[in-house]
Amino acid sequence: MNIIQILAQELSATAAQITATAAMLDEGATVPFIARYRKEATGGLDDTQLRTLAERLQYLRELEARKETVLKSIEEQGKLSDGLRGQIEACDNKTALEDLYLPYKPKRRTKAQTARGQGLQPLADLLLNEQPQDVEAAAAPFVKDDIADTKAALDGTRAILMEQFAEDAELIGRLREKLWNEAEIHAQVMDGKESEGEKFKDYFDHREAVRTMPSHRALAVLRGRNEGVLSIALKYQPDDTPITQASEYETLIAQHFHVSDGHKWLRDTVRLTWRAKIFLSLELEALGRLKENADTDAITVFARNLKDLLLAAPAGRLTTLGLDPGYRNGVKCAVVSDTGKLLDTVIVYLHQENNMLATLAGLIKKHGVKLIAIGNGTASRETDKLAGDLVKAMPEMGLHKIVVSEAGASIYSASELAAKEFPELDVSLRGAVSIARRLQDPLAELVKIDPKSIGVGQYQHDVNQSQLAKSLDAVVEDCVNAVGVDVNTASAPLLARISGLNQTLAHNIVAYRDEHGAFDSRKKLLKVPRLGEKTFEQAAGFLRINGGKEPLDASAVHPEAYPVVAKMLGDLHISAADLIGNREKIKQIKPTAYTTEQFGLPTVMDILAELEKPGRDPRGEFQTASFAEGINEISDLQTGMILEGVVSNVANFGAFVDIGVHQDGLVHISALADKFVQDPREIVKAGDVVKVKVLEADAARKRIALTMRLDDEPGTQAKHSDRPSENQSGSGKARSNGNPRNPREKVVGNTAMADAFARLKR
Repeated sequence: MNIIQILAQELSATAAQITATAAMLDEGATVPFIARYRKEATGGLDDTQLRTLAERLQYLRELEARKETVLKSIEEQGKLSDGLRGQIEACDNKTALEDLYLPYKPKRRTKAQTARGQGLQPLADLLLNEQPQDVEAAAAPFVKDDIADTKAALDGTRAILMEQFAEDAELIGRLREKLWNEAEIHAQVMDGKESEGEKFKDYFDHREAVRTMPSHRALAVLRGRNEGVLSIALKYQPDDTPITQASEYETLIAQHFHVSDGHKWLRDTVRLTWRAKIFLSLELEALGRLKENADTDAITVFARNLKDLLLAAPAGRLTTLGLDPGYRNGVKCAVVSDTGKLLDTVIVYLHQENNMLATLAGLIKKHGVKLIAIGNGTASRETDKLAGDLVKAMPEMGLHKIVVSEAGASIYSASELAAKEFPELDVSLRGAVSIARRLQDPLAELVKIDPKSIGVGQYQHDVNQSQLAKSLDAVVEDCVNAVGVDVNTASAPLLARISGLNQTLAHNIVAYRDEHGAFDSRKKLLKVPRLGEKTFEQAAGFLRINGGKEPLDASAVHPEAYPVVAKMLGDLHISAADLIGNREKIKQIKPTAYTTEQFGLPTVMDILAELEKPGRDPRGEFQTASFAEGINEISDLQTGMILEGVVSNVANFGAFVDIGVHQDGLVHISALADKFVQDPREIVKAGDVVKVKVLEADAARKRIALTMRLDDEPGTQAKHSDRPSENQSGSGKARSNGNPRNPREKVVGNTAMADAFARLKR
């Protein structure tokens, strides 16, 4: 099959869908644009399918290019047969291709090549094909000037056969899959490393099948080996022997080359080939495959959690006081307006409580503050308590306080971007601004920070960094374009994530806006330097202009589809302003009456949905949750206690829940529901509010075992081997800077506070 046919089969799509999508990608179209505005061509493939298509398309094209290189190399050597060409052209993965190429791949001179140059290939063929018992006699005729004796002749011949055995593509393929399916990884603690490697205690004597090893355990074991705490060996499952000594593998090699059981010299050659050449290569491949699979799983977990975090509901346009807690250096305070503009800053000190309360009260009254955002780092608990006193003391202000994650705030504060935005502001105060803004609009603020610094990953420093960065960038791009941005208020980093735009164009848009004032139409974007028609096509639908000349510019309707809307307006004898949001009028429109060759039914249905709720935000309503009073430390927890918590992170093995102490608790996948759960995301996602029961609270190891099955009794918690080592839970709770987290309230999913905030925003 060709590439189009392969992709069509893998994605259960038609060849026409794949061809059209591939053509658009080659022309520079982005995944968000194709997914949103080219549904007719793609048949409705979503952004996830499109990204898979793009990745596989690149892989298969690289495979085809590599095949051409391999065929050319073998042909130049005069060794390309029709059969070999057929095998190469039929390869569907790079590993199989390299197996076939290995015997022909140019390499440094080997012992086998030297032996062939000495004329020993005929002896190798004789010994393998006829298998005479007296190998010394068979070797005697080959003794000559450069071959001192029969031992030298046999040594050279053995080198030829070992290379021949180790480069047989069919055999290596069978051995590779056998090892992958049957091998167990055995991790053991290195002598004298017990104390130093305490965080790897769960793996001091750990056995598990390589093929089925979950990503978190694989990454933990591999990290333990890299840090010199653990040793790793592959064992053969059926008889628990090291695979290097597994006779079954040697037997397979012998059978493949028809080596007699009774021929000692050839059997020794087979044994040496397996132990000294093939196994070492396949062991590295197996561990590499384990690492690659674990990386993929961990990156997928990170990406999903990042998406949930970026799409957290915004508090909206409310004046907010951001507090960045601290003891010695004080609590850094920043007031930002409802549009995110910095209004005021001050530093107050917890040990000067009365002065701190008076100062903050003055800021609140002066600027009409409605929300207090408290960073969850050092001194968060004490700052939160004083903020609570302010809320109670100023009921007339309608204040609400929320503790938010400050992960990455310090990185933003010291960044070049923050320095340009606030050149005169102290670095510490920039963090308070970021904390306030991320409560107002998490997406708009978090795009300024490297996604890897947001704190929702699992073993993020151990996985493939380029693959991680590519995946997370794709998530950010999808989230930003799903929400859309106001071109007249968006920052350059936010604009840079819009389909078709880059950092240069984003800065050009901001510069043009600063010089000429707010954009009053999408068409005016074409006046921005270096923003051409192609870029406009990719970006326009995701850029919003509120209060402009054209009402449709505030919606997700693409300018290219404005004629469709114009026809609707003409038929209804109504203006765009009167149609937008008018559900009764929109219901009168028959979608099929407005389909054309360019705009099919999917696009027309999208247009009608957008007209009904223009510029709708997919993130939902902003809501908060409160934690139980008096629960500040792990030592405050008691087994059997039922608490409300917030899902802070979801991993393949369960969910981490913030219940208001320094360490997130783990709800193992087996304790998420009263049914079998294949994927924890079937039950929960980051930001959900859940009720949990405490099964175990281990203050010494900083571990909390929870269950969402409230009938479970203490003692039923999952084994610790099913969870990652401390500081690698993926919860983002234990950070390298040592800052504890103890939020008393947090921005999360659905609770009874929703109505209060809805009223507040109205």
